Amino acid sequence: MRRAAVQAFRTARRSPLRKVVTARAFPRPPVNHIVALRPIYTVTRRDAPTQIIRSAMYFRTFSVAALVSVLASGVYYYQRDPETRALVNGTSVITSGPGLSQPQYSTLTSASASLPTHTQSISSSPVAEPGAESKRRAPLVQDNEFYVDELSHDAPLTKQAEDEGQNRMEKITPEQATQKLRKNEESYLVGRGRGVIRYDVVQIPSNNPIEDDHAERIVEVPQSVTPPPAGSASSDWMFWGVFDGHAGWTTSAKLRQVLISYVARELNNTYKSASMDPSSTVPTPQSIDTAIKRGFLALDDEIVHASVNKITTNTKQKAAAAEILAPALSGACALLSFYDSSSKLFRVACTGDSRAVLGRKNPTTGKWTATPLSEDQTGGTPSEMTRLRAEHPGEDHVVHRGRILGGLEPSRAFGDAGYKWSREVQMRMKKFFFGKTPSPLLKTPPYVTAEPIITTTKVDPGQGDFVVLATDGLWEMLTNEEVVGLVGQWLENQSSNSGNSATSWAKSFFGSQSKKLPVEKPVLAPTENGEGQRAPLRQTQWDVKTTDERFVVEDKNVATHLVRNALGGRDRDMVCGLLTLVSPYARRYRDDLTVEVIFFGEGDKSGDVVLNAEASAPSLGAKAKL
Repeated sequence: MRRAAVQAFRTARRSPLRKVVTARAFPRPPVNHIVALRPIYTVTRRDAPTQIIRSAMYFRTFSVAALVSVLASGVYYYQRDPETRALVNGTSVITSGPGLSQPQYSTLTSASASLPTHTQSISSSPVAEPGAESKRRAPLVQDNEFYVDELSHDAPLTKQAEDEGQNRMEKITPEQATQKLRKNEESYLVGRGRGVIRYDVVQIPSNNPIEDDHAERIVEVPQSVTPPPAGSASSDWMFWGVFDGHAGWTTSAKLRQVLISYVARELNNTYKSASMDPSSTVPTPQSIDTAIKRGFLALDDEIVHASVNKITTNTKQKAAAAEILAPALSGACALLSFYDSSSKLFRVACTGDSRAVLGRKNPTTGKWTATPLSEDQTGGTPSEMTRLRAEHPGEDHVVHRGRILGGLEPSRAFGDAGYKWSREVQMRMKKFFFGKTPSPLLKTPPYVTAEPIITTTKVDPGQGDFVVLATDGLWEMLTNEEVVGLVGQWLENQSSNSGNSATSWAKSFFGSQSKKLPVEKPVLAPTENGEGQRAPLRQTQWDVKTTDERFVVEDKNVATHLVRNALGGRDRDMVCGLLTLVSPYARRYRDDLTVEVIFFGEGDKSGDVVLNAEASAPSLGAKAKL
């Protein structure tokens, strides 16, 4: 039975259990250190040209969609329902990923404010087997307090597999390629009047199910927490995150579900402490960075170490252990951005090798400049190699062939317990639950950390700054300058659509179009070890001619525009060929792709967030097939 379970756990012939987890129950926190997040009305389906996600002035309680699980060979296999919602860390979290990325719009209120009751939203969500009655503990919000209580049944992480039952190799046409590119695209017009006017998202899977994930949230912060801009009663905290999973999908799904909540909780504590200090009304930059790091590390500790304690003290059943340990056995890189509308500061916290790049227009030349806001953290990055060798003196193979202990490429990641557990723990997991023999090079773990490197940038909404967040699948295909230039090219194209409210905002940035990418060329070409930014290796693999003429503008969604051009652009045969490949063969030639583009500007102040239907998939929000 054990062998059958292990085989089922590792197989790649069907939608596998890569990472399945149950949300951790936290001890009841002190009320005076926590504020509540109140959910706002959210879009579900969009047949009308535009749909409105109500601002913080309009509150409504959500019901939770059902989750379905199937037991096979002692291991659960899951597929994600895009409308799944879970209550985690005292915040109502809407899961996001393929088919659903609309954020949770919340209001941060003081402890004395009235709070809606959320218990009814979650108590009926999970589906249990007939006659079975399981319990789980989860944070709830009621009567101005956060507390932990038992709820019926268990609601595991899930993810939608791509075209299940239709995994066949058959060349697609250019029209089918376009449909595939636009299947998971989403676009939102942000009418908060607080510096962000739009963001676009797209995902293209290589693995099945996709191992990438993403999450977005806007939190309205009252002046009792942080001083708002002049003339405003509140400010916004805005979060965008992309998560690149490896060796499975559940670690990235875990990050999608709870990382923003962990970070927001730590930020709230930090801002509240500063507001009580007569000498200061806002936290220092260092304390804000420390709060973000605490959120990252607390979640990784939950994934890697608390999971071991849970299975060794509460259960010895292998099926339950597989579910609990899956996010620890797999891993994920995380790129989380945090924008404070009161200060106009944009922070990027990077754990791993996903990348953020700022596009800013040069007023003298009229071209855009590309500024990296993160460094690729791998075993080949000079600064990471220096750090690891200093932390593990005398271990010659701590970095071997650009990989940690010769195996893992990212030097910072969530999960990846094989590089964090002691040899004793790993052998115990192998004997009693799930695991493998530790590396013979393992001597002084941990070798991998989830602590992010944080950068802070002052954005200028009046000049039309934008930021591209993407997993490494995009940067394997395009340089920073090509990505920024492609967004600039797309803006030029959109400026001609002045009659369309969804694109007329771009007209102020450009008045003419050019075949050349409107971007400043870098002084030095990117190198593998020069600036912490890896060169796009796929260009060499595919023998791509690095000329601007290979690019094309065909999409209303700028994230889709980037992915199309990454896969070949004007070379339709290349685009069709790469999208024809299916898992697992596709992974040899392209990685999972998740791209988000955030546009800053002085937009309207309606308070609404509107789905941009022309740049979003028609099926967005449709219930997933199980």
